[in-house]
Amino acid sequence: MKRFISHLLPVVATSFLLLSGYAQAMGGSNNEPVPPTCPKGQIYDAKTKTCMVDKGGMISDEARTDYAYALAKDKRYQEALDMLNTLKDPNTAEALNYRGYATRKLGHTDEGISYYLKSVALDPKYPKVREYLGEAYMIKNRPDLAREQLAAIKTLCGTSCEEYRDLAAAIDGHPES
Repeated sequence: MKRFISHLLPVVATSFLLLSGYAQAMGGSNNEPVPPTCPKGQIYDAKTKTCMVDKGGMISDEARTDYAYALAKDKRYQEALDMLNTLKDPNTAEALNYRGYATRKLGHTDEGISYYLKSVALDPKYPKVREYLGEAYMIKNRPDLAREQLAAIKTLCGTSCEEYRDLAAAIDGHPES
């Protein structure tokens, strides 16, 4: 029996590490999981945990917003914007942040910043939008404004949160910082 267990332990440990790494890689805002992406024309349904064609708007705005973020993180920026266009209420801090992210990634930094600023106005205590706004400011060669966002993030979640670490790395990695 000991021999069986000793052979099984590396398999269990490896499986645990792979699964925990996958879960961490899928982390979204505030460490919430980002849903998997589906083929074009489908949306992930968290209730059934499957991809489906959305008939009649059965998927909530919150799920659509989360899915738009998953699409954007998968570099499917235009699809993310198309998903955000289906929201009944597109004026939430999260939806505006993800619209800003997808827009910025499509090369429209100033437009992305305008969405981020609307998101900050709705929820000034939302660290993810401040991270993305800071990254956009770095693209615009405004490290001073990016550092303001970094300071705001520090007051919201400290220096160990993902948003702080990511923006600090973006600032430190910029040639003119």
